[in-house]
Amino acid sequence: MNLTYTRRTFAMRCASLLSALGFSAAVLPDRVMAQSSAASDAGGIRKLNSEGKPGSEKDVIMPVIVHNGLIYVAGQGAHDARDPKEWSIESHTSMVMDKIKKHVEIGGGDMDSILQVSVFLVKIEHWDGMHKVFATYFPHGGPARTTVAVAALPGDSLVEINCIAAVIRK
Repeated sequence: MNLTYTRRTFAMRCASLLSALGFSAAVLPDRVMAQSSAASDAGGIRKLNSEGKPGSEKDVIMPVIVHNGLIYVAGQGAHDARDPKEWSIESHTSMVMDKIKKHVEIGGGDMDSILQVSVFLVKIEHWDGMHKVFATYFPHGGPARTTVAVAALPGDSLVEINCIAAVIRK
């Protein structure tokens, strides 16, 4: 039998004992208890629709997932009802970035809390036009970003963007 104890082992055993005795609320800081109780609600995962309401089990894809202080926004495209001859990468990028902004705010963040973005373009030649519009949404500096060209996007969008942001307000 190994009688070697580490600080971690000791702390884990003390925490288990205190929890079993019902002392955890008295000893642990409120913030830790709040995180613990939030994590127990469906694993601490909130799945939200485009209106910020909880999604149903029938929803296959949720546009906003909030977990562990992060907001995950599913890929947003520009589903443009105009004639394709009138489409431009600038207008599609504006449509998509407005959706990204809305969804990040639903999750409790803002544009400055966006940490990482993935951009998918149907033509790499659209990079300059997309980048020009993209930059207007980040006047205080932008997030980490990856941009790739793909063969096609759903809804014939010229651009699709997803992101990860930090929760800054509840």
